Amino acid sequence: MDEIEVRELRPEDEAGVARLFAACEDYFVAATGVPALPADVQSLYYTLPEGADPDQKRLLVLCRGAGDVVGLVDVVDRWPDVGTCSVGVFLVAPGVRRQGVGAGVARRLIEEAAGRGMRTVVATCPGGWEPGLGFLRSLGFEIGGPEEQAAETVGNRTRHPGEKGLRTARLTSVER
Repeated sequence: MDEIEVRELRPEDEAGVARLFAACEDYFVAATGVPALPADVQSLYYTLPEGADPDQKRLLVLCRGAGDVVGLVDVVDRWPDVGTCSVGVFLVAPGVRRQGVGAGVARRLIEEAAGRGMRTVVATCPGGWEPGLGFLRSLGFEIGGPEEQAAETVGNRTRHPGEKGLRTARLTSVER
């Protein structure tokens, strides 16, 4: 398996992220009831939960080989409090799932967050999307019950009208 580079999203990555979104239709249908739209890539840049500062937002791409985008992580550091890192989206392309790519990157990012003083990582996942829930459990997250509230935000992003029954996962006492 090729080495996976994790780096900040650059404007030239947008086409690769759009391809990733199209390939991850299973996730978007589970999360929102519809496939991703081209505008969903652009919305990554400015979708923030209420009270978060744009400087807290990190958009990371997972790249393999010649820079092919095989994953994306949308994170807001130190939100909703200084000891917490909130993950809005963690996508891995279907062609590289179940190869340890996502788990390896997640563990590296969790260690990085702990090294910067964050002891809790919170993520959301569609309640009926077992691949995501299983992934979170495998990393030690505790999965909460389904949310039925219709708040405008979920995790670190704006809620899509089709999102129902989301589950919040929490990993606490992250050790360095």
